[in-house]
Amino acid sequence: MNYNFDTIPQRRETDSVKWNFFNEDVLPMWVADMDFLSPSPVIEALRERVEHGVFGYPYLLEVTKEAVVNWLADRHGWQVTPEDLVFLPGVVTGFNLATHAVTEPGQGVLVQTPTYRPFLEVYKNVGREQHAMSLTQDENGLYQVDKEAFKRAIRKNTRVFMLCNPQNPTGRVFRKEELEMMAAFCLENEVVICSDEIHSDLIFSESEHIPIASLDPEIAANTITLLSPSKTFNVAGLKASVAVITNPELRKRFEEARQGLVGWVNSLGQVAAQAAYSEGEAWLKALLVYLEANRDYLVDYVREELPGVQMAKPEGTYLAWLDCREMARETGVENPQQFFLNEAKVGLNNGAWFGKEGRGFMRLNFGCPRALLREGLERMKESVTWLKGKA
Repeated sequence: MNYNFDTIPQRRETDSVKWNFFNEDVLPMWVADMDFLSPSPVIEALRERVEHGVFGYPYLLEVTKEAVVNWLADRHGWQVTPEDLVFLPGVVTGFNLATHAVTEPGQGVLVQTPTYRPFLEVYKNVGREQHAMSLTQDENGLYQVDKEAFKRAIRKNTRVFMLCNPQNPTGRVFRKEELEMMAAFCLENEVVICSDEIHSDLIFSESEHIPIASLDPEIAANTITLLSPSKTFNVAGLKASVAVITNPELRKRFEEARQGLVGWVNSLGQVAAQAAYSEGEAWLKALLVYLEANRDYLVDYVREELPGVQMAKPEGTYLAWLDCREMARETGVENPQQFFLNEAKVGLNNGAWFGKEGRGFMRLNFGCPRALLREGLERMKESVTWLKGKA
């Protein structure tokens, strides 16, 4: 079957956060939301469910659980059981819930920066301490986990480590040895791992995603893994996610932490998840080919046409981390995101949103038809050329 990812859907007249946040003359390339239609099996399954016409309280179906179990086995070689799964309305809900479950007042949450902003807000939401370490860049701009820095970042009262893999916003896909190192320190210090793997199916051809809990049964027993079809199949608005917790005691603590505040997955979210995991693989394979071509086009364009802007090639996700610090130094632009918004009419994420290490950076979403990506980059090139001439 041929899949057309070049069609540009009309989203401006819908309830899209991505397309309605900025003014109408701004091309949005920010929030992690793709401009592609979801797979036809998902759309058809939703249509059939809507046509049924009754939307009472949903029951979590065994076939939905089996779809997740089979997906993890087939895509990642990770063997889990339906009993290991806890369904949730969101991954952000999941890592806040995990922190409630495994920490007490006076204990700490370890994060790695730059990182997805909601990670940086967990400690405030739950009333805990924040413990942080900075990821470091190698000579190619790829982010790494320094072993000694990670070891030092774990304090006596650190009780949960928030891992983001694939890493948002940098696009890193951590290697087996990196995961083993981090897991070993967590086991040694009795720190529970909460692993956000929401982008785990968006991996490019030279990389491989390894669920950290799949490394070893002891690591699995110390890990809460959070997954969702939302990024992979562009169904974020349907609010369907799952926690994989193989340790029964840890799973019980996680469930009990709901305390009447965290509900179930809604009917349409369950339908979409089941259809995506059961019938979406062919679409995903085609999507990854298209996204990888977009990524490579973006990398070449930035390196050749945007002086003062650098980027490392993302290994996963459809998010690019643009380093604009050289451009800022040369031109005096203090806020690159605001500059491109005002002058290029391109809406990007401000790197500072991801922590202080992100100052001078921007995050760009290339999960869109090539024509939109090209237009956004050409707008940015024009504004940089104008800026250079002015400087």
